[in-house]
Amino acid sequence: MSKKKPVKKQKSKAPNAKKNRSSSVKEVGPVKPPVSEQDNLYKKIFLYSLAVIFVITAALAINSGINGDDEFQNDYSEKLVNYYSTMGADTSALFIEKGNMHYYGGFFDLLTGVVNTALGFDEFDTAYHQIRHFFNAVFGVLAMFFVALLVRELAGWRAAILALWLIFLSPRFLGHSLMNPKDIPFAAGFAVSLYYMIRLFRSMPKPNWKTALGLSLGIALALATRAGGLLLFGYLGLFAGLDFLFKYGIKGLSSKISVLGKYVLYGLGAAIVGYILAILTWPAALVDPIGHPLAALTEFSKLGVKIRLLFMGENVMSDDTAWYYAPLWIAKTIPLYALIGFIGGLFFIFRWMKNYGRAEIILLYFAAIFPVAYVIYKDSILHDGWRHLIFVYPAIIALATLFWISLEKQFLSNRNVLYGITAVIVLLALEPTIFILRNYSFPYVYFNPIGGGLKGALGDYETDYWGVSVKEAIDWMDDEGIISPDMQDTLTFGTTFYYNLSRQTRKQYNGKIKLKYVRFNSRYNEDWDYGIFPSRYVRSKHLKKGWPNSKSIHEVNASGVPLLSIEQNKTRNAYLGQTAIKNRQWQQAQQYFQQELKDHPDNELAWIGVANASMNLGQFTTAENAANEALKVAPAIEAGLLYKGMAHLNQGKLDEAILAFDEATRVNDEYYAAYYYMAIAYEQKQSLQEAFEAAKKAIEANPRFKASYELAARILEKAGDTENAARYRNAARGQ
Repeated sequence: MSKKKPVKKQKSKAPNAKKNRSSSVKEVGPVKPPVSEQDNLYKKIFLYSLAVIFVITAALAINSGINGDDEFQNDYSEKLVNYYSTMGADTSALFIEKGNMHYYGGFFDLLTGVVNTALGFDEFDTAYHQIRHFFNAVFGVLAMFFVALLVRELAGWRAAILALWLIFLSPRFLGHSLMNPKDIPFAAGFAVSLYYMIRLFRSMPKPNWKTALGLSLGIALALATRAGGLLLFGYLGLFAGLDFLFKYGIKGLSSKISVLGKYVLYGLGAAIVGYILAILTWPAALVDPIGHPLAALTEFSKLGVKIRLLFMGENVMSDDTAWYYAPLWIAKTIPLYALIGFIGGLFFIFRWMKNYGRAEIILLYFAAIFPVAYVIYKDSILHDGWRHLIFVYPAIIALATLFWISLEKQFLSNRNVLYGITAVIVLLALEPTIFILRNYSFPYVYFNPIGGGLKGALGDYETDYWGVSVKEAIDWMDDEGIISPDMQDTLTFGTTFYYNLSRQTRKQYNGKIKLKYVRFNSRYNEDWDYGIFPSRYVRSKHLKKGWPNSKSIHEVNASGVPLLSIEQNKTRNAYLGQTAIKNRQWQQAQQYFQQELKDHPDNELAWIGVANASMNLGQFTTAENAANEALKVAPAIEAGLLYKGMAHLNQGKLDEAILAFDEATRVNDEYYAAYYYMAIAYEQKQSLQEAFEAAKKAIEANPRFKASYELAARILEKAGDTENAARYRNAARGQ
């Protein structure tokens, strides 16, 4: 009986003991298991994996092509170096109209600018871009590293290894890590910040100052890249508060004052230090530390730059995309293991909150979902896919990794199922891995098997929207002996990506390559020997139907899908035809274009030239036929629809003309010429209201086209509205 007394004593104290133990666990966070030999092995594997990934990423980055936006980044880099080297005397970095780069933090561009300046490189040197791309890889791998550390913090080293490889084998993220100096350092800042936030929450109420410093550095990196880093201040405040309430409840606000004080002290301290560090490399923010970052955040929340882009097979303006633009892009371009894992994690969310911490899991889902939801709510302008939102991907990968690890744990007792899960992960990872191996120069053009991969995306979505493939085109021409560093004759190149081509050829080929910027749909208006044309500015239906054409001597492909065409202008008949049109030599122009079509019957612009010349020669049937041939090669090309409509108009086929003009304006809602001739067609039908509306749209599309004002005035006079007619006539005269 005497042995029972201690038991009774323990039982009587059990409630208090349980309460104290519970309180203790809540304060220090989830208890970590002791480090085992297996953990040490996994840690070694992790570190070796990290080293391999860094070497591969850096090697790919050094050999990557230039991205089209580097024109603005490199200019900003030079201005930043000038600002700091002159101690602020050179103020060109404070306001940059072209590209609005003063709204961006300057850390990356200042860092690479200082290195390049110290080494004596300028933007026409190959090494200049290699240095920038190397640092891009550093930040890309930094993001990968901290995603893995975040997962290790929650689920151990084995899960960290999986997370590291899953994000590395994500072609879009890897591809941007090679050459995207805006979005990748920003994503790295978010990954670092999320990791240290979770570390900070889990260490409360006895936080480590190193953790707070790490959080400051993460915030600084994000904010010193883009003003969106201010989001992290909201994340920190919101989830620090949630973490406190989860641990101590509402009553803790009065009973745990000292602990609450530590949350405020460390959270606020980390935020302030991060903010100060960020603006040190951001000249415009140094001048106005509060107002400018807030103005920049407002600017980027609406992304005011509007461009024409390709989405779901339609060429639309970036301010006119569907609300699901970003979610659909994400769903189609992340590997299936990430998509399945992210969605599947929702079924484990309550278990995760119990095992890993409520604030931690909610934070990860919030970091993955909130930015996307916010741009939908704000109807923000997005373009170039979801690169502006790539900073949500670290959280997506972390949650996807937890899903696969949790799925394994769910079936620990069934070895066959475990083998099956492993096989599924490997198979899902194999598809993007093969894509990277085949397309290591530009893995950022990846689309997952949903919708048919990259082949299924051709003509429906942008592929190489930055013209990174230009480098591979140059390399091919060099390999073929078309160009060489010791070439004697000067060659002229026409291109839609002037910056990319110029920075990769001027010094390398001793000035023997002369460049001309040309628009794709008027590329023969200039004389050139070779044309370098990525798919970026080719219309959707043209991409699917007739591009590249027979003038192409080489295509740069990704998984069999053309990203770029190199055209050779041997006879120059198309250019000579365009020159004859400028000189109003219609018969001669018609002959040149017809000769071009004998050699290249799929040259849509030669058919357009025939239609133009024939219209001016009064050969309306010939013009109509030529326009139809152009539309067979390049369906929905605006000029083809315009000349088709004009041919109908001159033949008295008014309804057919209106249909053609209407289709042209649906292809390009700013096509003033189509609105103008549509108004004439309606006028001839005596549909004066419709005629006036079309004339107004022509004026809105091009306020400088005076003929539209005269037409509107004439229509109003016919309608008996002489007062408004006079206003339009005065406007045409500039009065």
